[in-house]
Amino acid sequence: MRFLIRLDGKSSEFKVPYNHQHYLQGLIYRRIQAVNPGLSLNLHRPKVPKLFTYSLFMTEKRKTIPGEKYFIGSGKGFFYFSTPIAEIAEAFIGGLLQEPEVKLWGEEFYVEEVKALAEPSSYSGRTYSTLSPIAVTTLKPELGKLKRYDLSPTEEEFYSNLKENLKEKYVLLYGKAPPDEFEVRVLKVKPKRFEVKPGIFQRAWHLVFKAYGDEELIKVGYQAGFGEKNSIGFGMVKVDSRGNAKRV
Repeated sequence: MRFLIRLDGKSSEFKVPYNHQHYLQGLIYRRIQAVNPGLSLNLHRPKVPKLFTYSLFMTEKRKTIPGEKYFIGSGKGFFYFSTPIAEIAEAFIGGLLQEPEVKLWGEEFYVEEVKALAEPSSYSGRTYSTLSPIAVTTLKPELGKLKRYDLSPTEEEFYSNLKENLKEKYVLLYGKAPPDEFEVRVLKVKPKRFEVKPGIFQRAWHLVFKAYGDEELIKVGYQAGFGEKNSIGFGMVKVDSRGNAKRV
């Protein structure tokens, strides 16, 4: 299930910090908690994929300010939300409709529209581009300790870990052994670095790629997000309907 959430700003222009995912995460959890407190508590379990993802916050028009950590948006603001779990979708969307006034990073918005979007008719062989960058990590020894390392699409482990993460989500969703058919061919790459919490940074990747393999396995990635940290705003993709790679 995928939704477009369109927001009308109280002001004609508004600031949007580049590091804004945690604000959207807070909004999602608050609205879910208001409707379904038990589900909210369950979603806070550590080290378990949350099976939802969302895009970066976008605006109809934007103006960059050199040297600043934000851009100026105007017109409508919007973002996308996706999950394969009906209970999560119902709680979040229900919470937004019950309380449409939204405050993000000090700016005030009103939920103007929530639109359910159609799912693709097929998944394998399609071209995808990221709506929020894909994060994949591993652990590497450093000075006698294991330290988290952000993997790059130039490294083979990026693809194996991406696949294993997808299979883990499949097991959580379907409760059975996952298929092993999954392959990615990257067409375009753009690195991004976000501050996800004060002093904690995540390197991730805007990608355009083709995905091949089991339909249901790729569908899990499309609905719940590819890679890690989906619940803090990474790994959402869209189908490139033209079927061609484009710059991100």
